[in-house]
Amino acid sequence: MNSAKTKAIEVRAASGNYSVVCRRGAMAQAQKAIARLGKFSSVHILSSPLVWNALEKKIRGGIPARLAPNVHLFDDAESEKNLQSVEGLTQSLVGAGADRGALVVAIGGGVVGDVGGFVAASYLRGVSLVHVPTTLVAQVDSALGGKTGVNLPEGKNLVGAFYPPRLVLADPELLTTLPEREFRGGLAEVIKYGVIADAKLFLFLEKQMDAVLRRDAGALEHVIRRSIAIKAQVVSKDEKESGLREILNFGHTFGHALESVTRYSRFQHGEAVAWGMMCAALLGHEVAGTPADVVSRIVALVRRMGPLPPWPDVKPAVLVSAMRSDKKVRNRKLRFVLAKKLGQARTFDDVPEKTVECILRCAPQVFVKPVETLGKCND
Repeated sequence: MNSAKTKAIEVRAASGNYSVVCRRGAMAQAQKAIARLGKFSSVHILSSPLVWNALEKKIRGGIPARLAPNVHLFDDAESEKNLQSVEGLTQSLVGAGADRGALVVAIGGGVVGDVGGFVAASYLRGVSLVHVPTTLVAQVDSALGGKTGVNLPEGKNLVGAFYPPRLVLADPELLTTLPEREFRGGLAEVIKYGVIADAKLFLFLEKQMDAVLRRDAGALEHVIRRSIAIKAQVVSKDEKESGLREILNFGHTFGHALESVTRYSRFQHGEAVAWGMMCAALLGHEVAGTPADVVSRIVALVRRMGPLPPWPDVKPAVLVSAMRSDKKVRNRKLRFVLAKKLGQARTFDDVPEKTVECILRCAPQVFVKPVETLGKCND
């Protein structure tokens, strides 16, 4: 691997730029990387029991020796991504004597990153934060960009803050013990980047998906690093999601609704997004003129991730109602990110609800058919 591929990826943020270190063995160099951030009065690791039990030895070796970390563990189930978890963790920080000179290190998947990031943003009105993502979806998506938050019963990520970290350490070696289902689910976000911003990445995935699924070191590091570079470019241009950044939500309006109506108990995030991307592809065909062959390629690639939990037995109107709580809604009008062609996406306003309900009604049947039979969703 040449040196150009091992350089850190820089992300611009209003409160200060930060680096994303993406390479195998990055965690072994964490001590030096954290030391370059400055001095801290204490270090506080926020993680889940499962992640900490699996990675404790490797993680402790990367924390500066002079700062023995305080460890605060919480359940990282999506159903526990709520204000009660935030309250419990902040009380734990108080009990450990954390002050404004403290460093919070969030180690885990998307839930740990979102909750830990919001804790860091809220505690004493903000303490330093480092992300160590340990799942594929966290390494390529949720640990970057500074979006933190928790869910309410009414919807996903409705309470939170934009709070960029000081550093992100994305080490593909941390994925070696990741359960197969979580790894496959994370590929949804990688596919998303190909759809919205990089047709070459999409083509690479079509050709090399088997190698990626085997966690081939070269193929996996390539797609992780390329995904990180795309997100870094997007969020550097639009930190607060006022325009361009919305393209990162391709498939998420459908996906978040699926998670919400099933009370975050059926789907992992990536699995819901996978269903959502197939729905968005078909909606793009109906609304944005996405060619049928592009729809078929998107659906075919998503299917290669592996089996997904079945579509819930929920009426389309219930899912549309859940979508009205989505953060992209403006004046109570549904808005969707759609791709006219591979590598290009934008937000579409005023999408007819009748068409959305048609997609939702068709989805359980359409996406189990042979790909070559995919066509328009008829009433």
